[in-house]
Amino acid sequence: MIRIKARAPTGRAAVLPTVWGAVAVGYKFGCPLAQQDGLGARIVTSAVFFAVGTGLIFHVRRTLLHELRLARRAARVAESVVLRPLPPRLDGLGVAAAQLSADRGACVGGDLYEAVATEHGVRVVMGDVRGHGLAALGTVAALLGSFREAAHDEPELGRVLHRLDRALGRHLRERARAEHPAQSAADPDNPVAEEFVTVLLLEIGRDGDVRALNCGHPWPYLLTGAGVDPLTHAEPLPPLGPFPLPAELEARSCGRLLAGESLVLFTDGAEDARDGRGRFFALRDVLREGVREHPPSPQAILRTVFGALAHHTGEQPADDVAVLVLSNDRKEARLSGARGGAGQATRPQPAPHR
Repeated sequence: MIRIKARAPTGRAAVLPTVWGAVAVGYKFGCPLAQQDGLGARIVTSAVFFAVGTGLIFHVRRTLLHELRLARRAARVAESVVLRPLPPRLDGLGVAAAQLSADRGACVGGDLYEAVATEHGVRVVMGDVRGHGLAALGTVAALLGSFREAAHDEPELGRVLHRLDRALGRHLRERARAEHPAQSAADPDNPVAEEFVTVLLLEIGRDGDVRALNCGHPWPYLLTGAGVDPLTHAEPLPPLGPFPLPAELEARSCGRLLAGESLVLFTDGAEDARDGRGRFFALRDVLREGVREHPPSPQAILRTVFGALAHHTGEQPADDVAVLVLSNDRKEARLSGARGGAGQATRPQPAPHR
């Protein structure tokens, strides 16, 4: 949780109100004109007090604006630590990501993403916390902190997901104790007990092999020269929070990300965004239009998506939206040995759902 502590007024900030007050009191009790009952004297007195009041109002307004700028600056710094900018390249993959909060003035909402290069491959998390805006920021921080450690420590993707599940459980229990100290954290009437998070974990090996675990999150789109399709149509696991995870989790093989291809990860706020007539945002059509002529860069894909989204929703979506793009910029020769021969490779099909 981000806490902004208000500063006590400094001696310098209190000087001007004191001066204005002294002027008003001095005029009222020290000026002979203020003691007269004539119309002219009353007009002058009213003008003096109006000037004093106006000066105080402008001073208070200026002070409040200054404090607001400081608070926004502190919030931006804290938010950038929670959802830090991703590097443009990770182990041969081009990376670009952006997030749009439904809360006006907030840079981070209930969506989370991270990508790290590890000895196990590039590992990526994309998630969506129930709710949106700053209220969900604590859950986002808990999950991202756990992922950044587990992605390097755990050799299996399933164990990474278990670490995220335990981190979420701890966070919700602590939050329940803080908000409802007289109640049990397991109380079904407690609103914290109803919290859940959709999570997608990806692991992209050095040979382009893609493995995934999905807990209630939309599957990413695969951008190839032939078009735009979901990475797989397999049924995901339930979201984290309401239901326990299976004791044994095996990551699903989703084929390979070939050279020149891209993955577009997103939260459901993108496809659920509506225009003024209630029509949903056609993310797949926007992506298909963007790759029609030539493979775009990850940054170009982001610009295309968010530009079309802003036009569709009128600049302000009803839910948080996050998009992360991964593009395989590795040399084709690095993948040729893993494919078992030279020439044009064909895409292996994802493993069937079990």
